[in-house]
Amino acid sequence: MKSIPHPIQYQGSKRNLATVILRYVPKGVNCMIEPFAGSAAISIAAAARQLAKTYLVNDLNKPLAELLRLIVEFPVETALFYEQVWNAQHDDSIEHFYRVREDFNHTQDPRLFLYLLARCVKGSVRYNSNGLFNQSPDKRRFGTRPETMRTNIFGVSALLKGKTRFSSLDYKAVLATAQTSDLVYMDPPYQGVCGDKDSRYFSGISHTDFVAALEDLNAKGISYIVSYDGRRGDKIFGELLPTSLDLTHIELDAGRSSQSTLLGRDEVTYESLYLSQALTDKLAHKSADYHPPRAQQFALLEPAAHYA
Repeated sequence: MKSIPHPIQYQGSKRNLATVILRYVPKGVNCMIEPFAGSAAISIAAAARQLAKTYLVNDLNKPLAELLRLIVEFPVETALFYEQVWNAQHDDSIEHFYRVREDFNHTQDPRLFLYLLARCVKGSVRYNSNGLFNQSPDKRRFGTRPETMRTNIFGVSALLKGKTRFSSLDYKAVLATAQTSDLVYMDPPYQGVCGDKDSRYFSGISHTDFVAALEDLNAKGISYIVSYDGRRGDKIFGELLPTSLDLTHIELDAGRSSQSTLLGRDEVTYESLYLSQALTDKLAHKSADYHPPRAQQFALLEPAAHYA
């Protein structure tokens, strides 16, 4: 398969794990729903594999959700705007970044946000207590070149245009629209890492409320996948989802921890993936060889059936 286009750099994106996550997508998905879309990496990768008929991309961060819509629905104009902003930085790129950042915080223009994401340190969003973007520029580079950005924008548009809805709603409102023929993929803020509010996220969520929302999905027989917590070595990040939800828990090997390497420790980071009972029932029906693991954990490098 050709490389998947990604115009938005976003720390915490599931882009590198998308191939493994999408193994657990059943056939016949009507709509893939991402209530916490971020860069929409899962929807983009799923569309490249034609795993769903339609897509619902939602993020409470309105400029981010609107940016995704502009990329998909108005690729020519969005690419041209980015090129103009990118070209304007060469007299004094650092001053230019801060000026664009100030303009974005004042106007919330999502087109400006694309340049900030491409140029900021490690593609890592940061917000202050007032909800304003306050990340600094990466002084070693100028950000994605316009020709590369244009290719990525056009690629995403080709995959999602005409089959995708965009919104910026509370996740519970989005989940209320899910049907049994849909698949919901959720990658909410990790509560054990960021608490109720963290500078890396536009907004946090309540663990208790999230569990209640999953209980509602279970009662309706909705298929869903959740990326929620993780661990590095023996250290767990995030409050585990309760066993009462009857979820299948899988661990994905996310690679060697760069932080541990700096400290001279050889530790691998694992990210948790949870599958709903409704989903595992569909997967079991799809393949006679599939046996849903109960209360077990699997690393990415262990043998696994390929469902996509």
